[in-house]
Amino acid sequence: MSISSSEGAGGAGYELPLLLLAAFRAVIDEAHAELADRGHPDLRPAHGFAMQAVGTFGATAADVGRRLGVSKQAAGKTIDRLAELGYVERAGNTGRAPEASAGNTDRRRKLVRLTPRGMEALALSAAAFERVRARWAGLLGADRLAAMEADLRAVAPGQVFRLDIPGWLGS
Repeated sequence: MSISSSEGAGGAGYELPLLLLAAFRAVIDEAHAELADRGHPDLRPAHGFAMQAVGTFGATAADVGRRLGVSKQAAGKTIDRLAELGYVERAGNTGRAPEASAGNTDRRRKLVRLTPRGMEALALSAAAFERVRARWAGLLGADRLAAMEADLRAVAPGQVFRLDIPGWLGS
């Protein structure tokens, strides 16, 4: 589908979300290309959101699902994939559910933690985003980039740093 762009200072209303999405995609794609070059070719954007949802202290699959706005089952599938790739590991039972069966077979009740590889990937992605931002500052000018960021903060309602984008997009 091709939508022509309006020229000049003003554009059609539908262009704003498309431009914002295109800019978001450009940042994410550039950062992930760098991650691939640095030894993380299998990481996908959804994985980054999921690792952020796990956090530095760990989380259960239910916690991850809630933070991402997806079902526990969807969170569990993403966690399974991240575990296969070596980015997270499941620890023992969290102790939250005494009704859990013997043998700790309920994966949703186990704490998921980032592995050293997961921590490395998050640190590399943060550095990659900084490099993308620096490149944009060079392209647009540092003042214009800072003004754009301030403007986006002014129009973005509530909490800017939300992790539930995968669930929102998938709804």
